[in-house]
Amino acid sequence: MKKLLITAAALVAFLAGIFWFVNHRTTTKQPEADTATKLRVVTTNSILEDMVRNVGKDRIHLYSIVQRGTDPHEYEPRPTDISEATEADVLFHNGLNLETGGNGWFKKLVETSHKAFDEDVFAASTGVKAQHLTTNVNEEDPHAWLDLQNGIQYVKTITKVLKQKDPDNASFYQKNADAYTAKLQKLHETATQQFLDIPEEKRLLVTSEGAFKYFSAAYHVTPAYIWEINTEAQGTPAQMKAVLAKIAASDVRALFVESSVSPKSMNKVAKETGLSIYSKIFTDSLAQKGTTGDTYYSMMKWNLDKIHAGLAQD
Repeated sequence: MKKLLITAAALVAFLAGIFWFVNHRTTTKQPEADTATKLRVVTTNSILEDMVRNVGKDRIHLYSIVQRGTDPHEYEPRPTDISEATEADVLFHNGLNLETGGNGWFKKLVETSHKAFDEDVFAASTGVKAQHLTTNVNEEDPHAWLDLQNGIQYVKTITKVLKQKDPDNASFYQKNADAYTAKLQKLHETATQQFLDIPEEKRLLVTSEGAFKYFSAAYHVTPAYIWEINTEAQGTPAQMKAVLAKIAASDVRALFVESSVSPKSMNKVAKETGLSIYSKIFTDSLAQKGTTGDTYYSMMKWNLDKIHAGLAQD
């Protein structure tokens, strides 16, 4: 009798083990199956990544090429980037000459991954009225997202493409986009009035790179910078002389340095002028996840609040 009980117990344990294995295998394999059926989307940088995530949420598989804190002007794609781009259904890039540094790294990536522009690859900036560089009037300034109205246009373009590529989830994408753009629009409307309480002679926004032309036009400040775009020479004697002259002709009280560039040149400006660097601000990249500025909305809110507070100083 004792032997029969032991045998029965062993059989129950064996069957329970089989049940657990089959059930565990099913539940652990399911996420892989879900991922395989989702629209695969790749973005070139963290700002686009966040915009796409706000629209696609959990209905897409999302990957961003240029990591946070890294300059997207100049980049060298990794094997993982090429693999993800090859497997992608959609690739979003900024356009406006942002990803053309490093001998055109993004164009090479598109060719290597066997994708085609306007079929698999789309510029999120489509529909935005471009501003141009002052040092080269034929070249577009890529930093359009720093005007929230342009950011809203990016989201509209992204939503249109996702709906075309994945019509089964079109209403889901549109609902998310509507809620997201309403939030961005509210912040934009506040920002258009935010700087008007500061005397015009103090509204000089001094940064390292000339990334704030769109921002300045939208929010009533005047841009000043050491160099115009990160792909050119940085901190040359002529550049330093020009920005120092603009500062001397104003009543500005603060300097700013971008999170994705070295503060070396701006430290020299601070030493020459006696002004302090009031804050770091965001341009080409979001902050690391879990910190302030890690979404497009919070990045813009941070920039607006910090720039206003710095310029309003007595």
